[in-house]
Formats: sequence, C-alpha cells, structure tokens
Amino acid sequence: MNSKINQRVLLEAKYMIQTKDTIRAISRVFKVSKSTVHKDLHERLETLNPGLYLEVEDILKYHTNVRHIRGGESTRKKYEKLDTN
Repeated sequence: MNSKINQRVLLEAKYMIQTKDTIRAISRVFKVSKSTVHKDLHERLETLNPGLYLEVEDILKYHTNVRHIRGGESTRKKYEKLDTN
C-alpha cells in the first residue's frame, strides 16, 4: 500500500477515536468520499494497525446501532425548517 494512503488511514482512525464522528463527517474533513473512508477504516486499517482497528470498530458499531435514531432526528429537523419558511 502507498505510504500516503497508510498515513491517511491512520489519521482518519485517530480522528474518529478523538471525535467519535461518523464516516460522513470524516469524509468531509479529509476531503475524500464516504466509500474511501469506509474502505480505509474497515479493510486497510485492520491490516495496518489491528489495535486501532478494534477501537474504530467499536465506534462504527455504535453508529450503526443509533443510525435509525439519527435518521429520525434529521427528518424532523428537515420538516421543521420547511414549516418555518
């Protein structure tokens, strides 16, 4: 793997651990696609740094478990914003 990619993967992982941000938020910060962040954190990180991978995996599982709640909040906010206009 390219050293530039390895460096990005590690930076994304450390950023996720510090901020607990979602893949979508991390993709905005690092200016790469969500697919790239997902591949970085699910596939590349596991071979690069297994210890860091386990920490990131816990955060990703949490995000998956609360995804339905966040989606509902987003929809509610969307329609509240439309009602005020």
